[in-house]
Amino acid sequence: MTSTISALKTELTDMVAAANDLQSLEAARVAALGKNGKITGLMKTLGSMSPEERKEAGAALNVLKDDIAALIETQETALKAQALDQKLANEQIDITLSTRPERRGMVHPISQTMEELTAIFADMGFVVAEGPDIEDDFHNFTALNFPPGHPAREMHDTFYLPDDADEKGEAAKKLLRTHTSTVQIRTMMKQKPPIRIITMGRVYRSDWDMTHTPMFHQIEGLVIDRNIHMGHLKGCLTDFCRAFFNIDDLPARFRPSFFPFTEPSAEMDIGCSREGGGLKIGGGDSWLEILGCGMVHPNVIRNCGLDPEEYQGFAFGMGLERMTMLKYGIPDLRTFFESDVRWLQHYGFDPLDRPNMATGS
Repeated sequence: MTSTISALKTELTDMVAAANDLQSLEAARVAALGKNGKITGLMKTLGSMSPEERKEAGAALNVLKDDIAALIETQETALKAQALDQKLANEQIDITLSTRPERRGMVHPISQTMEELTAIFADMGFVVAEGPDIEDDFHNFTALNFPPGHPAREMHDTFYLPDDADEKGEAAKKLLRTHTSTVQIRTMMKQKPPIRIITMGRVYRSDWDMTHTPMFHQIEGLVIDRNIHMGHLKGCLTDFCRAFFNIDDLPARFRPSFFPFTEPSAEMDIGCSREGGGLKIGGGDSWLEILGCGMVHPNVIRNCGLDPEEYQGFAFGMGLERMTMLKYGIPDLRTFFESDVRWLQHYGFDPLDRPNMATGS
């Protein structure tokens, strides 16, 4: 039996070594270790041997079986590596081919407008400030001169969250912010003047019709310093509108209005033409309301821990969707949120052509 096992080992070793592909190696494995393989056949003869012979032959066959299995595994690893090398050598990708046009990503118009506004106001010395979307009653209403029961709160009736406990253990009402003015409050409470910031982001109100959505974007600006007056506000916003719409002589006017957090308050209009049923920014004999603004109310300055006798300022705010629609001729507000790739291909912007302080908008 010993000579038989030795001869079989030589035979099987040569068979495995001769396998030059995975298919022939599998055939060698079946011939050696399969159900009807040669090693399996010898193991079937152990039952006819004496106990001493069976013990010796069985041990030798197990060693042979392990050796052949190890040889097959080694040969399989080598053949797989060889096959991969051949595949890499034969399969090449021409990386000089251009991408398909329909796969090219585009910048959403809202993101483009945010970049343009950031570039314009950065040139005026403003920095971007950010704040949370989930706010409390103080930052969203009370600090902005909306005391409890104020009728103006009804215009901001929004999405409230379950009451939470504040630092004193008392119930604190949480809600999704209705305007980005909350960031102005947070900035004034943690930063000493001079302050010159813009803040942009999502805001939420329970409105839904052809011209309103429950979520939209706002930009607001705030300037706090000594000796700030209405003339600074008018000059800043007139320059901004002319830069944003790229019209150097864009007419502008300010109408008295009311906001709880500013006094005096104003609506800003820009000149436009409505001839032929369309709308053209600049020139003409019509006016278009563009934003709200005013001098920061003394109560707001006082609520933020500053002295209104020492510091004054102005604030303004506008909707980003509306500014984008006016500049780029987008007719329907709802399309901003429909995630239609075809719409984005039409109204989107090249990612490599972004506005900055060097090129403007």
